[in-house]
Amino acid sequence: MKERNETRERFLSAISEKLPVEHVAEVHLFQPLKQGGTESGVAVVAVMETAESREPGAEGRLAVYTARYRLTQKGPERGKWEFALQVDADAPLVTVDKVVQGVQRRSGDAEEPERLSGEEFREQLPKPATPASSRAAPSSAPASASPRCSRRRCSACAIRDRPGQ
Repeated sequence: MKERNETRERFLSAISEKLPVEHVAEVHLFQPLKQGGTESGVAVVAVMETAESREPGAEGRLAVYTARYRLTQKGPERGKWEFALQVDADAPLVTVDKVVQGVQRRSGDAEEPERLSGEEFREQLPKPATPASSRAAPSSAPASASPRCSRRRCSACAIRDRPGQ
């Protein structure tokens, strides 16, 4: 799963939308399984707990999550995306490796999962798209004027251009 692809990026993005990215300590990505027109994948994610969520004496502990996705690639539901994230444990970092080994053993996967440090995880997240308005050439219109869409049936323009608004 080392190559960059859309499904992997989507999976990493889904994880980043549910967890505090700056607190991710490491991510273990298992090889995706393609079977019967669907692809599914699993990752074990270790997240440093924030000071507010820690109990006294729980320094250095991590919340360990299992992230799963299923992508339908064939059939009438082609493109359907399912994502789930659940917390499995509160443990020190050394225990995360035991959790990963358990997941690997239960899945029957012979390959080692790919391990990403928190920094590597953050680097691999898709970069946010630059808004079109910031790429456009400067105009002579006042800054308070909202840009108009060139499409005939833009829902944003239709809402904005209603009478009385």
